Amino acid sequence: MVTGVGVLDKAMAVLGAVEIEPRTLAELRSATGLPRATAHRLALALEAHGLLRRDDAGRFELGPHLVTLGAAATARFGVLAAARPVLERLRDATGESVQLFVPEGAARRCTISLESPHGLRWIVPEGALFPLDVGSAGRVLSGERSRRPWVESVGEREPGVASVSAPVLDRAGSIVAAVSVSGPIERMSRQPGERFGPPVVAAAEEVAAAMR
Repeated sequence: MVTGVGVLDKAMAVLGAVEIEPRTLAELRSATGLPRATAHRLALALEAHGLLRRDDAGRFELGPHLVTLGAAATARFGVLAAARPVLERLRDATGESVQLFVPEGAARRCTISLESPHGLRWIVPEGALFPLDVGSAGRVLSGERSRRPWVESVGEREPGVASVSAPVLDRAGSIVAAVSVSGPIERMSRQPGERFGPPVVAAAEEVAAAMR
């Protein structure tokens, strides 16, 4: 595929050339049709980013960072497919807005957002990026632990908004996402975990089970 973004297309050509088997620089140049200097420069840059590595014979092959990226992509796509029907039931059961957040670097991204049927509701746009250090979902994804299996937040990130979140765990017990219920404090109350904690935890556990 050619996108018109030259350096990206060339880098993908290099990665594609070693997808089946390791290649020497000469083989890499032949497979991609790139000038030797260009192929060498791109291969070294990809190696520096962990996308390529050298085998014992000095040939270029796929690098270890691709394993990390692949695992993250698999986890995220898996959790999205598993989560949507569960979150729809959670939204219907609670009557409040529900979200699924996944970690992204030092932040968290909303990947699913289902709005409450109430006229007064908290709306989180899908794709929005938020910090990890505030809000119940951010604290869950940061690994915050307490005697309870959920984390609540009252007016912490946005005045007038309360939320309750619980972690989605993979087979290894790592947190891959956070399920959240959020809404106005006047409906959620200042102790939202007492009412919403159990159904949020149950939904997070159902998502985790559906991924396995």
